[in-house]
Parts: sequence; C-alpha cells; structure tokens
Amino acid sequence: MEFSIKTGSTEKQHHNCVIVGVYESHQLSDSAKAIDDLSSGYLSNIIKRGDLDGKAEKTLMLHDVPGVHSDRVLLVGLGKQSEFSEKQYAKAVRASVKAVAASGASEAVTYLAELPVKALSLRRKVSLLAEVALDATYRFNAIKRKKEAAEDDDAKKSVKRLTIHVTDTVQDAEAGLAEGKALAAGVSLTKDLGNLPPNVCTPTYLAEQALQLGKTYGLKVEVLEHADIEALGMGSFLGVTKGSEEPPKLIVMQHLKGKKDQKPVVLVGKGITFDTGGISLKPGAEMDEMKYDMCGAASVLGTFRTIAEMDLPLNVIGIIPTCENMPDGRATRPGDVLTSMSGLTIEVLNTDAEGRLILCDALTYAERFEPSAVVDIATLTGACVIALGHHATGLFSNNDELAKELLQAGESALDRAWHMPMWDDYQPQLDSNFADMGNIGGRAGGSITAACFLSRFTKKYEWAHLDIAGTAWKSGKEKGGTGRPVPLLTEFLASRARQANK
Repeated sequence: MEFSIKTGSTEKQHHNCVIVGVYESHQLSDSAKAIDDLSSGYLSNIIKRGDLDGKAEKTLMLHDVPGVHSDRVLLVGLGKQSEFSEKQYAKAVRASVKAVAASGASEAVTYLAELPVKALSLRRKVSLLAEVALDATYRFNAIKRKKEAAEDDDAKKSVKRLTIHVTDTVQDAEAGLAEGKALAAGVSLTKDLGNLPPNVCTPTYLAEQALQLGKTYGLKVEVLEHADIEALGMGSFLGVTKGSEEPPKLIVMQHLKGKKDQKPVVLVGKGITFDTGGISLKPGAEMDEMKYDMCGAASVLGTFRTIAEMDLPLNVIGIIPTCENMPDGRATRPGDVLTSMSGLTIEVLNTDAEGRLILCDALTYAERFEPSAVVDIATLTGACVIALGHHATGLFSNNDELAKELLQAGESALDRAWHMPMWDDYQPQLDSNFADMGNIGGRAGGSITAACFLSRFTKKYEWAHLDIAGTAWKSGKEKGGTGRPVPLLTEFLASRARQANK
C-alpha cells in the first residue's frame, strides 16, 4: 500500500472513496460536517433515518453523494465522543480500511487522522494509522499457488493507495508515517515467519533471514553452528536438539547505532521451529500450531527490521537460539541431566518444557555483552494462556523499574502486558534430588516457575521475560501470527533511545 500526506481542501478532488467519522448520537466529525455541507445535508438525512448509529467500528458506504466528486463516502462509527481514545481510534482505522478493501475501491483519502484523540500527537496518530492500515490488509499467500491467489476475489480487492489528510504540520505527519510503515514492516516479517510451514521455516531458514537483514540494513550478524555451540558448553541447548535432523543455530545480531560507550539492550528470542514435545510427546490435536513456537525468535527479527528502518540511535543485540524439538532414538529422555553453559545442572523431567532449556544458555551467553537490560521473548507456557488468555502478554522481571518500562511501552503501543509475580516462594518447586534444578515445577503456577527457572541464569543483569504463548498467534478461522510483541518492543527501545539521547 502506498501512502501520501495531504493538507488543504480535497473535498472537490476525485477519489475512489472518502473516509470520515461519525460519533454516537448522530454527531458528525468536523470532516463529515464539511461533506454534509457540500451535499446539502445528505449525510445528516441518512444518519437520521437510522442507517448508521455511530457505534464503534460500524461502517456505512455511500455512493454518488451529491456535491462530492468522489465515487464513495465511507462513514465510520467512532463510538461516544467523550470516550474516544487511542484504542477506539485504531479500531476505527481498521474498520474503515477493511470496508474500503471490501468495496473494491483501490484508493481512498482518510480524514480520521484529524480526529482529536486525548494526549495523542499528530505524529502518533499518523504512525498508528499507517501501522493499523497495513496490518488490516496483511495477507499470507507465500505458499499458495499463484493461479489460485490470482483467482481469489479477495486478492483482487485491495487498497493500493491511501491519502492521509491532515490540518497540522506536514513534517510531523511525514515522520509519523515513516515510523508507522517501519513498525508495520517488522510486524509483517514476524507474521510471515510464524505462518510459514515448519518444513520451510527451519533453524537454517531463520539464520538465512537474519543474514539477509544484516546485508540489507548493515547489521552485524553471526551464525554459530553446532560445533560452536558445543564449544561454548551449551549442553542444555544441545540437549533439546539431539532428536532432530535439522542442525541448531545460535544467531547473534547487532544494531550498533548508539554511542560507543552505551551498554546495549539485549533481546533473546526462543526459536523452536517445531515442537513435538520430544519424548514427552504432545497430543496430536492442534500440533500443527507448534510451528509458532519460534515466534519469540520471529519477534526479535521483526523488531530488528523495524529499528533498522527507523535508524534508531541505540545499541541493541539480538540472540536467537533455534532448533527443533523432535522424538528420536537419540533424543533427550525424561530423567536425563544436562549441564548448562553456566555450569548449573538440570534434570529433565519433561522434554516438552524445552524452551527454557535453550533460553537459559542464551541468557548466559548474553552476559558477554555487559547489557543495560535483557528481555527474552518466548511462547513458553500454556499456563500463561490459562492465566491471561489471549489479550495480555505475561511479564516477569527481576527489576521493577524495567518491568514498569515494558508495561508502559505496551500501553503506549496498544500491545499490553501484565506484570506477574515471581517471588522466591515459588523457587523450591524446581528442586531436584539429582541436579541443581528440575526443568519443571509442577502444574501449579506453571508460567511463574518457568520464569523462576530462567531467573537463575540472569543474576548478573537486569532482566525481563515476556511469555507470549497466548498472544503470538490466533487459532480457529483467523489462524495466523499476530506480530506481537513487536509494537511493545519497538516502543520500549524507542523510549530508551529518547532517554539516551536527551
């Protein structure tokens, strides 16, 4: 989709579609009032008849409105004006773009960025509009046959150009547009990687994508192979990959755009490209969705694409341990003891608790970068889905200030997280008679004990863990990756960059 920013009067210009908002109680937005005046009250009369009540996300497409040179006028419900928030604004944008795409209009001009939203700058409104518009029109056709895709009616209908009308400084709007497009590009990459089948998106494929990002954006990228991982003493990581024919990779990415003496933020992404559960085999139902067990890794790659396009002035390191978890004659068994890079030993009580086994070695590896903070991202536990559903990401941390930063970033980016407890009371659940710890702590508090396990490898820096098991993808009819938590991570890093460059 192509975007442009325009100011001045466009009511008399020809467009496929003009998008304006209507609040509840038949209250027209300023741009809708202008069109209503041009049409001698045509919009008011339509609304008074009850065709649109102004409730949030409702839309009404009008054709050949008198006095308006555009083919269509789309009215979008905004809800109550007193309650119109950033979230409601995003919903209105999404609903409008989907309605235009369904109509067959190939281009449109939207006046929604002119709507007053409490505490929201024009830059942020335009950024969010671009992000949401691109997300609303995202399609994954990489694996479908081109002939079928071409014959698909939905594929024929798409919004190719969207003009964003503003009344304020164009410079701020242009800056917001660039930010929104950069974030959408990262979210799209994250979705694409998650949606790819596991016979395509292997550890090797992820490594190739990282190397391509490095080539495109000038990032330093290193891919460590099995022998390198073994030389580092990552026995926990290698214990997971033993049952797979696919070679493991440890991907290290460096975005070094901050000051030379600035300690980096490290992002660690879980990259299990397919999770059968290993010897502790999962049930067959919905096992296909275990291709999404690499969404933590995908979100790191997506975030790096976004911050690279933004040229974010910050030092950021990405670490991705990636492999498959498969059952095999050589696979790790329940009862085996693994020795991690840190030297701590781990009794494997359940091979399906494998994400923490690869993350713990990556978290130890992160120490060498002397980080200002480390954030790991992982589809780690089904228990987190039970606790928080599919709305909020689980957030655990050994530092309350870091946790607050991430929570605020999530609120600002409309990509929310919830701070979960990680008290010492839970640690004894990981006790083992035969090793320094077990890799599970029982059913009670499963997401918390998983975080407690990881915390034992993060003593030397400020650390947070994002459990995205409930937010990284959707099931059912709308099955597919969500791209979360790329918006949260991007806002967190952008906020750090602003603070560092004051």
